[in-house]
Amino acid sequence: MQHGLLSHARVTQMKIPHKSVAMQEVQDRRRLVRVPNGKSLHEYVNVYFNARNPMMYKLLRHHEDLVVLSLDPLLLDLDGVIITDGNAASDYTRFYPVNAGIQALSYELVFAEWWTDNDFRLHLIKKRCICAEVLVPNQVDPGYITAILVANDEMRRLVACKNLGIPIKVKPSLFFGG
Repeated sequence: MQHGLLSHARVTQMKIPHKSVAMQEVQDRRRLVRVPNGKSLHEYVNVYFNARNPMMYKLLRHHEDLVVLSLDPLLLDLDGVIITDGNAASDYTRFYPVNAGIQALSYELVFAEWWTDNDFRLHLIKKRCICAEVLVPNQVDPGYITAILVANDEMRRLVACKNLGIPIKVKPSLFFGG
């Protein structure tokens, strides 16, 4: 809460101790991605429109230790924000200025409950699209955090002990539970 959400590059620069839940091979791929303005993808805080996505599913065994931060949509008004129509590391994903990006999103795919499909090609498209992102340069101020979403009451109690002054909501379905 002291620094807000930081880009991969900013965390490295500031030498902030942290525990990443990211898969190293995914980070290696993201490190190579250049946003159309020439900046590295790692210079952005990446925020999913839909946290209930393949990354969250990969972390299924750790759901009881995770929280999801709900952010104020006003962060879309920040300078330099970019929208992707899918996972930013995908070769098929496009990058847009905010207004064009919002128009380009397939809401049916981005906010789907599942990305699976019997047709493998459609499965890949759905999996990419459900991971559409908002890319915010460098940092998201903690004032943009509007709620903390957790998997169960035990985690709600643990987070409540931190006295952060932010609403905490139990949302088991977000974490593939209940």
